[in-house]
Amino acid sequence: MKLDKEGNTTYFEKKKTELYQELGLQARDLRFQHLMSIATRNNRIIMRMEFLKAVITPEFLLILDYRNLNLEHWLCNDLASQLAGEGQLVTYSLPFEFRAIEAILQYRISKLQGRLNTLQPQILETLEALVDPKLLSVDRSKLHILLQNGKSLSELETDLKVFKETILEILDEEELIEELCLSKWTDPQVFEESTSGIDHAEEMELLLENYYRQAEDLANEARELRVLIDDSESIIFINLDSHRNVMMRLNLQLTMGTFSLSLFGLIGVAFGMNLESSLEEDPRIFWLVTGIMFLGSGLIWRRLLSFLGRHLEPPLPPHVPAVLKKSQPVAGRVEIKNNLKAEAFGLSRRMLTNQ
Repeated sequence: MKLDKEGNTTYFEKKKTELYQELGLQARDLRFQHLMSIATRNNRIIMRMEFLKAVITPEFLLILDYRNLNLEHWLCNDLASQLAGEGQLVTYSLPFEFRAIEAILQYRISKLQGRLNTLQPQILETLEALVDPKLLSVDRSKLHILLQNGKSLSELETDLKVFKETILEILDEEELIEELCLSKWTDPQVFEESTSGIDHAEEMELLLENYYRQAEDLANEARELRVLIDDSESIIFINLDSHRNVMMRLNLQLTMGTFSLSLFGLIGVAFGMNLESSLEEDPRIFWLVTGIMFLGSGLIWRRLLSFLGRHLEPPLPPHVPAVLKKSQPVAGRVEIKNNLKAEAFGLSRRMLTNQ
């Protein structure tokens, strides 16, 4: 797909060998080995933004293998109008390669921004449902959704990192920025403008810095979401540990109650043996033994619960004001001793002077 300065679009098919010979490039220049790259070869800019492959010249823009990328709406409508000067680009007064680079970078940033805008409400909604302290268990479907969103967020962070590193490599090299200004070396009018005071290299640097800052802002938002996920994960574990501790304490209390009943239940076992004694003839012995069993079990359970409560209570923090009060007189005594030493030193000095 070929787009010129006026936004006119033409379509054609060519073999790769014919294409790089026509553009004055080599075969390795059109391999597009990296997911994102911006390079210059023989006064041509070769760009790749993930699936988008483009070659920029001072006169036209070539988009390679565009049919399987679902980019036809953007290429035919938005990109053509932007190159023709009908969009919202800020480089219309500059040469054609500035508009082409800005349009592609703007498209890439908008895609990354759209992915972040899609993930952010989903992650916040899932975290809000998972962090609820009233829930005694965690919904596995919510955890699955959070896991998928976390993976998507990691991919977004990786893409933003690659985007920033690619632009930063160009910003660190002044020669690369100069090479991106194609018209400066081919168009005599543009060359005269650059020599008269309009620095096209500086304009290119400002353009790249602008999109680098936008990528940095997106990376900061993604990093905040990652921190929020990690903090929410800690809160989820704390809530689960709290509920687990409650269940363990209840289980321990019931175990203590069972132990108390079993201990005093031995009395009933003793009376249930097939042995005769004079106690079973008294009708009051049954109620007396039953009362002793329940009373003893209750007392033993109560003592065990109080023992459990004393050993499970957190230790009290040290009383800081009391320590401060105790330290104040010590400081006062030190100050008094210092004053006494100073007075003694002054008195001995006066005596020496008099002598």
